[in-house]
Amino acid sequence: MKFTSTLIKGKLIKRYKRFFTDIKVNSQTLTAHCPNTGSMLGLLEQGNDVWLTKNDNPNRKLKYTLEIIKVNKSLIGVNTHRANKIVEHGLNNKLISVFKNIKTIKPEFKYSGDTRFDFLCDKNIIEVKNVTLRRENNTAEFPDSVTSRGSKHLIKLINSLKNGYKPYILFLTQIQDISNFRIAKDIDNEYYKNYLLAKKAGVNFLAYRCGISSTEIKIEKKIKIIDER
Repeated sequence: MKFTSTLIKGKLIKRYKRFFTDIKVNSQTLTAHCPNTGSMLGLLEQGNDVWLTKNDNPNRKLKYTLEIIKVNKSLIGVNTHRANKIVEHGLNNKLISVFKNIKTIKPEFKYSGDTRFDFLCDKNIIEVKNVTLRRENNTAEFPDSVTSRGSKHLIKLINSLKNGYKPYILFLTQIQDISNFRIAKDIDNEYYKNYLLAKKAGVNFLAYRCGISSTEIKIEKKIKIIDER
């Protein structure tokens, strides 16, 4: 997925009210939309390099959007609204090996009255989870805060097996140079329990790392899922 405009580099000042960030760009302070509802644990140190996109739509209250944060030496994609576009690009370009031979890609699949999943590819349901948490150098984790919605998805995916679907959770790890992934059970033990139930029932789990730059973010490599912390 390529960015359609040149990103603007700045320095993080602070995040507040969940959806707002103040960014220092040259001598200006800009307020940017933060499209990430998680805790963003470990990402919000003042002075971190960040990259923004600008939208000139006059109806938008905030013209800037936070896209990437640099933590230590790694770029991390924090715009959760980009995750499905990255995965769709990966599906269309055969970057996810298990889905190389799919014939149809249907985004926003309505499974039931109260549940949508991100993609239906032939009979494969794919639910995407954006991953930005890293507490150890080589391992990404999800979730970064309690996610009752995530647990609900796991239960619904177990149910989908009875209806002839092949369900997948794809942990899209928008962190450079990561080799492993695991569930952060100390953050949300209920999600971890439901993950184990889903795995035992036959739900499939994949983790892929992204390549990230100021011009594009795309799926790069499958990484190992570790069950125990």
